[in-house]
Amino acid sequence: MVQLRLLGPVELVVRGNLVELGPPQRRTVLAALAVDAGRPVQVDVLAERVWGADRPDGARRALYAHVARIRRTCEATDDSPGDALRVVRRSGGYQLEAGPDQVDLHRFRQLTALARQRGQDLGVRASLLTDALALWRGEPLAGLEGQWIARVRETWRRERVDAAVRWAQAELRGGDPDAVVAPLTELLEEHPLAEPLAEALMRALHATGDSAGALNCFAAIGQRLAEDLGTDPGPRLREVHQAVLRGLPADTTALTKPDVRPVRIRSAVDVIPAQLPMGVGGFTGRSEELARLRDILAAAGQQPTAVVISAVSGTAGVGKTALAVHWARQMSNAFPDGQLYVNLRGFDDGGAVSPARAVRAFLDALGVPPQNIPRGLDAQAALYRSLLAGRRVLILLDNARDAGQVRPLLPGAPGCLALVTSRNRLTGLAVAEGAHLLPLDLLGPAEARELLAVRLGSVRLATEPAAVDEIVVQCAGLPLALAVVAARAATEPRRPLAELAEELRTADRRLDPLDGDDPSGGVRAVFSWSYRMLSPNAARLFRLLSLHPGPDAAPPAIAALAGVTEDSAQALLTELTDAQLLTEHRSGRYTFHDLLRAYAAECTAAEDDDATRHTATLRMLDHYLHTAWAADALLTLRRDPLTLAPPLPGAQPGRPSDHREALAWFTAERLVLLSAVERTPPGFDTHTWQLAATLTTFLERRGDWQELASAHTTALRAARLAGDTAGQANAHRGLGLAWARLERTDRAEHHYLLALDLFAELGNEAGQARMHQNLAAVASADGRHPEALDHAHHTLEHYRCAHDRGGQAIALNHIGWYHTKLGDHRRALAYCEQALGLVQEIGDLSGQAHTLDSLGYIHRHLGRHARSVECYGQALELFRKTEDRRSEAIGHAYLGDTHEDAGDLTAARQAWARAVEIFDDLGLPDAEPLRARLAHGQDGPKPGPP
Repeated sequence: MVQLRLLGPVELVVRGNLVELGPPQRRTVLAALAVDAGRPVQVDVLAERVWGADRPDGARRALYAHVARIRRTCEATDDSPGDALRVVRRSGGYQLEAGPDQVDLHRFRQLTALARQRGQDLGVRASLLTDALALWRGEPLAGLEGQWIARVRETWRRERVDAAVRWAQAELRGGDPDAVVAPLTELLEEHPLAEPLAEALMRALHATGDSAGALNCFAAIGQRLAEDLGTDPGPRLREVHQAVLRGLPADTTALTKPDVRPVRIRSAVDVIPAQLPMGVGGFTGRSEELARLRDILAAAGQQPTAVVISAVSGTAGVGKTALAVHWARQMSNAFPDGQLYVNLRGFDDGGAVSPARAVRAFLDALGVPPQNIPRGLDAQAALYRSLLAGRRVLILLDNARDAGQVRPLLPGAPGCLALVTSRNRLTGLAVAEGAHLLPLDLLGPAEARELLAVRLGSVRLATEPAAVDEIVVQCAGLPLALAVVAARAATEPRRPLAELAEELRTADRRLDPLDGDDPSGGVRAVFSWSYRMLSPNAARLFRLLSLHPGPDAAPPAIAALAGVTEDSAQALLTELTDAQLLTEHRSGRYTFHDLLRAYAAECTAAEDDDATRHTATLRMLDHYLHTAWAADALLTLRRDPLTLAPPLPGAQPGRPSDHREALAWFTAERLVLLSAVERTPPGFDTHTWQLAATLTTFLERRGDWQELASAHTTALRAARLAGDTAGQANAHRGLGLAWARLERTDRAEHHYLLALDLFAELGNEAGQARMHQNLAAVASADGRHPEALDHAHHTLEHYRCAHDRGGQAIALNHIGWYHTKLGDHRRALAYCEQALGLVQEIGDLSGQAHTLDSLGYIHRHLGRHARSVECYGQALELFRKTEDRRSEAIGHAYLGDTHEDAGDLTAARQAWARAVEIFDDLGLPDAEPLRARLAHGQDGPKPGPP
């Protein structure tokens, strides 16, 4: 059994053995996840629980590191089938997956909830509460510190006291007062001001005949209350005291009534408010979110000591109010004492509704006569909470600006549920009040079509499916935008949807068709309410993000765009994500939907001058270009013939430290870099072709050859516009490589020859060497091995003139390869062994892989099968490290041939099958001959040179 203990020191126990969890901060992270086991916890909520509101710089990085270590620790529980713990990534946060009995806190609450059920037998109730209290091992979360720790620790202590009192009640009613005296005495020492504990202990002592002990208990707590709080014992404690003094039986009836509720303050007229607004007609979708809210309500019955708060957040126009009202109306029967509603107008032009105004409105709704309403917000909020005590009321707080606006409106007793909507994430409510956060995302394509079908009719949609698809795309899944378009289409039932789709697609300003007849309710206006609430620096960043070309961006690039430090950028990103104008859709990757991008573009066009936009774009492109150039140098261990201008101050290019970091960066930024090549604005032609050049090796090794061709087609166009000879040469080289990999050797040779002439015109020795190298590969692929060998010798000469030792090593390997293709295996061996020494000396992993691949081929043809298998094995390991997937597939094919020559057909078929798998994954026809060979024993493919 795997158990996580919080009711004492934080401990992980696997089959009775403690597992080391690490330092206190990591245990705090685990506790912050465990209190919400089974529910996602947002990253910001976790950070605030661990460090508080003023978290230090680098808190997020530290949090990610702690979560990674916790994940690895939890993996150690995977050999316990059925009860392993796991930490999984959820949108914007993490979730601890644990069974209901695996976290002692939740087991404690489960047992106390069962004991609270009506009709429960006294013996069963006492047994359940005994088991619940036995889970406590001392101070909860012992050894941990922080504001959140202190808050939850105090809450849990109250829950423990409540359970202990109810256990004592059950034992007293069952006639066993002796059983409770010692435990209550010990617990009262821990909680010396807890009057319910003292009351239960006095009753138990009196029932056992120790009336003097009961009177001493009363005197002691009376003294402590006077000294510490300046108050006297409460009426119930005084009542028991009088019974003991008079020698009367200490009546247990008052204490043993289940679920005693506070006295309710009723108004003259017992009002049941029903303030929910009219729901959205034809509400569709959001089934997952509606189910989550139902689950939260169902779980509320298991924790009657807590008020349940759910905070629905999302960007402007995403349908938060529609969802909240729809769910509230569905669940209204669960709240027979009424439903309260207020639009807090947190983002309206007219100003937000103050908490004082909202509380006063609620008191009016509850029927409190004006003359009975006290002065001051605190007194009114206290009266409001008193009126709700003992009732089941739903409070819908719509369009809140922040947690501070909401807190005075929250009920203070069990039975009520507060549902809050906001454009901000309200993480403060999750930290301090334990709110369940429910972020609301854009609609998916199916839900968007369903919304249109409900409003326009499925028949109309079915007649123009292509137009409907275009409308869904242009509305970006934003319910408000879809509603505006649907309303326009509904008013013109004879107008083809294709015309609306065309208008959306071709509008000079994308948001114009989405403003509708009511300017205050259009998409642009709704976005503006959130935008105007931003600080000046966050608003500036929001505008500039419209200049970013890719689907998302990381903080370093965003910092370069804004010309600020990464820490400053992170603070601004937090403000934008809290305002739901930006989404951290993956850890460390930020994006916004197309309509918000269009609005940001309008804002920057209106508020920022041309120089500001140009400089921001230049900083961003310099960041990407210089980081890509540094990463490419690590992949190739040699410089492409590029001359880069120095980066603009503030560009802050990255410096990957090794081959792995370089690959990771390229992988993360691949789509951004490709978008930057395709979408670079006029005036940045040099950046266009240079970015394409730095992507060449990475895309070629990954097998992204269509993207490689597209990028260099754009690069060639940009270089020609700029009259840049070097740019044209590099673009032709990239196009040649792409077409060669796509097996169009005629096109490849055409581009290589054009590039060779341009590099010769520039006097660029390294560039000419590369072109001869590529021309050799094309010639060899066509079976022209003597011509290929001649190109390889030219490659070696040019690399020697360029003083490029890495290039020389590659040329030597190619000379050896073409010699072996011509049947001269011993001369080939000499060249390739010389090449291997050079690439090992300079640490070129790719060069080593290709040279070992050549040596494997040569040794096979020399009859040295064991040595050949060894070389191929080393080559394949390096191809995997460098993520050169095509070469890895070819290596497996050749390895299979070697095993076949050695008579090991099983190993041969395994190698060929792996080659087929990779070729298929890359979409290459090379798989077909191998597949046929596996089926019928036919010849395999004849790959080209390494």
